[in-house]
Amino acid sequence: MASNNQCEFHDLLPIMADKLGGELFMEELCNGFQMLMDPVKRVITFDSLKKNAVVLGLEDLTNDDLLSMLKEGDYDGDGVLNQMEFCVLMFRLSPDLMKESRFLLEQTLHDEKEV
Repeated sequence: MASNNQCEFHDLLPIMADKLGGELFMEELCNGFQMLMDPVKRVITFDSLKKNAVVLGLEDLTNDDLLSMLKEGDYDGDGVLNQMEFCVLMFRLSPDLMKESRFLLEQTLHDEKEV
């Protein structure tokens, strides 16, 4: 039985990447990071994520949900997300985008071997 609070997730990152191309897509990810980051610390903190989750329509996320998101992307263990960690997390959270990026990487490596 599904919870009434459960929302349906639509992964739009692959569509954005396809329409924008690689460079503009990365710019948009960086814009998303800037929207969520603490303007003084220049990283995404728990407080900045909690404050800006409302702007994204994610006000129903619990503190535990927000902490889980931070922990998921925090590769250096400092408790916050820098821009690179955020971008990597966005790719990891998009299975279709991950498949596409693996394909493009493999294709690029294959093409380089032929040169």
